[in-house]
Amino acid sequence: MTEVAVVIPNYNGIGYLKDCLESLRGQTTQGFPIVLVDNGSGDGSAAFVREHYPEVTVRQFDANRGFCAAVNEGIRMTRTPYVILLNNDTVCAPTFVEALVCAIKAEPKCFSCTSKMLQMNDPERIDNAGDYYCALGWAFARGKGRPADGYQTRHAVFSACAGAAIYRRSVLDEIGLFDEAHFAYLEDIDIAYRARIAGYRNYYIPEAVVRHVGSATSGSIYNEFKTRYSSRNSIYLIYKNMPLAQIVLNLPFLAVGFLVKMAFFARRGYFREYAAGLGKGFRLCSRDKKVRFRAKNLPNYLRIQWELWINMFRRLSGV
Repeated sequence: MTEVAVVIPNYNGIGYLKDCLESLRGQTTQGFPIVLVDNGSGDGSAAFVREHYPEVTVRQFDANRGFCAAVNEGIRMTRTPYVILLNNDTVCAPTFVEALVCAIKAEPKCFSCTSKMLQMNDPERIDNAGDYYCALGWAFARGKGRPADGYQTRHAVFSACAGAAIYRRSVLDEIGLFDEAHFAYLEDIDIAYRARIAGYRNYYIPEAVVRHVGSATSGSIYNEFKTRYSSRNSIYLIYKNMPLAQIVLNLPFLAVGFLVKMAFFARRGYFREYAAGLGKGFRLCSRDKKVRFRAKNLPNYLRIQWELWINMFRRLSGV
């Protein structure tokens, strides 16, 4: 039986698809299904893939429904025990798929494994070596911009970066798929948080190497769309995953974190977008979306809280 499928969300990414799909053709592991979910692109992406890569199953939306809806559709279209999510602006090393499958199979309590993402224009430097989340309400990429040779060992992380990571389907069946209310940004932190609450772990796998352009869909590191959705989802993420007692415990740190972020985006001319996103985040919170607290998961909440504090010091110290 085929053990893994690859799901690629795409929005107007025709300029990246050839390199990405050719790198999948060159994998040491072969025979895995590939699903490309197109978010209503207007650049001919879907037609290009159908013509040049007939081995790829294409699902085409009429409009842009967001990253979460696209990957969820791809996951539902597959039946394999493991699913790799892969951004369209990536190029995978030949052992990428094999390394991720071997790693997740070796850890029964592992929900996801993230790859060693290198910067496309400077592959000697890290783009992402797993994601951390901290008590300031900030998510940040481990190793961003640092020399790649310093990240050669496997490491537990708070979350996999969904741009190039493998997920265990049985855990997705247990905790649910990506929350489509996010649309885009912080959705990988959210799903990892839910898995952590349930007692699962996430790991960085240096043997799984991929080069990544970054911000290929949104167009830049900072823009109105990304600022608005990131700030909105940061509020929603906290409300959804933290019990009330944990929110109160972290409130002083969260207040500082959001004030710093507000000042940061104000200096870049995005104060209005950031503030509007926060307001939308509060409106997005509803009781039916909140992860239900269960006493049996209390040890997992305590481990998560310890990590939130440790990761805060990691962020502030630049580690």
